[in-house]
Amino acid sequence: MTAASSPGYSESGMPRSTRTAARPTHTETKPSFKTTEFFVYVAAVVAVLIASAVVGNDTGVDPFPADQAWLYVTLLSIGYLISRGLAKSGSREPADHTHA
Repeated sequence: MTAASSPGYSESGMPRSTRTAARPTHTETKPSFKTTEFFVYVAAVVAVLIASAVVGNDTGVDPFPADQAWLYVTLLSIGYLISRGLAKSGSREPADHTHA
């Protein structure tokens, strides 16, 4: 019996691999808290809230009221969620991935 006709060898005489292609153990994208966009988002939210708190004058008129600041925080949140959705849309979960 030649190596090529042996059960553990291919027709070319090379040993057959019993392993299949390596399966990915994770997705393409990082967890959200490890991304630059997360830190930019957090910094922008903090900056908006601080700016709303300190901007003002002695005339009693608030040029940057809290409701406007929270509107900006909401818009930042929507933008962040869209950016994460776009980042995740290009990634694929492994076929055998089970959720705990």
